[in-house]
Amino acid sequence: MSAAVITRFAPSPTGKLHIGGLRTALYNYLYARHHGGRFLLRIEDTDRSRLVPGTAEDIIACLRWSGLNFDGEPVIQSSRLGDYREIAHQLIASGSAYRCFCTPERLETLRRNQQTQKLAPRYDKHCLRLSAISAQKLAAADTPYVVRLAVPTHGTITFTDLIHGIVPIKAEILDDQVLMKSDGYPTYHLAAVVDDHDAGITHVIRGEEWLPSTPKHLLLYHALGWTPPAFAHLPLLLNADRSKLSKRTGDVAVDDYRQAGYLPSALVNFIVLLGWNPGSDQEIFNLSELITQFSLERVKRSGAVFDQKKLDWINGYYLRQMDISAFTELAAPWLKTTPPPINSGHENFL
Repeated sequence: MSAAVITRFAPSPTGKLHIGGLRTALYNYLYARHHGGRFLLRIEDTDRSRLVPGTAEDIIACLRWSGLNFDGEPVIQSSRLGDYREIAHQLIASGSAYRCFCTPERLETLRRNQQTQKLAPRYDKHCLRLSAISAQKLAAADTPYVVRLAVPTHGTITFTDLIHGIVPIKAEILDDQVLMKSDGYPTYHLAAVVDDHDAGITHVIRGEEWLPSTPKHLLLYHALGWTPPAFAHLPLLLNADRSKLSKRTGDVAVDDYRQAGYLPSALVNFIVLLGWNPGSDQEIFNLSELITQFSLERVKRSGAVFDQKKLDWINGYYLRQMDISAFTELAAPWLKTTPPPINSGHENFL
């Protein structure tokens, strides 16, 4: 693999950086650095209803705290709206996408009817059957509309995932995905494809939840005449009971662990093992060793269990390797705010 490898981490600023997000960033970082390539950051802020102020800054701060330094400046999607709209019009002109004027009321009725009939929720292509003249008249009259991808009704879209292997998905189960919302902002599907192409991304390494969306993205690449990147979808992070790791199950934000006193080197060491196996008994790695050894071939397909005891053990190892002056400097603020218990024998430590 040449130095032309370019990866990216593309979080949405809808909350603090999740442990799973840090793992995605880490794998992208390691893959790029292993191949002498570039690692980019993109802030996907086009879902305006879910934005949380300050979280973009938290994401950047946590990446830097973890030692995952990205190249160049972050790309902010909301600064590229004109590019997405231009591509959306291009897709409409080519027949690969179409304007959908359906009201929320009609879409809700459609959804309920499909539920009653026990059908998968899916748009019924009603507006795809509008003539070009009718669609133009409605748009000229300022009738609100979204732009949808015209997904074929037959055939199979097959691609090779670098972790999951060959993945065939029948076109008939895919929805005509919304690409551009009525507020003029793109959805993830359009914006991600346009941004990845413009940045020259060669490998998209992201969570497994995006695996079913990949055929839609490949359809967009094909419609636009662009060469798609390679895809690798990472296994889920799980709780001990095999449920998906989420905010509802405890502290999962990177900042929670930073505030609790975990060392960045320990957290990175722990997270890399949530899905990746070095092929040896080695469990302690510094970042340089990870860059040398990391490969997507050793990323597992099955979900990885978050083991808090293992994290504590790794963090303890790193703490014990610190020289006393560094340890004291790190511990002093904690001991000042949380003094040892009375009669502990350490009252005069500071």
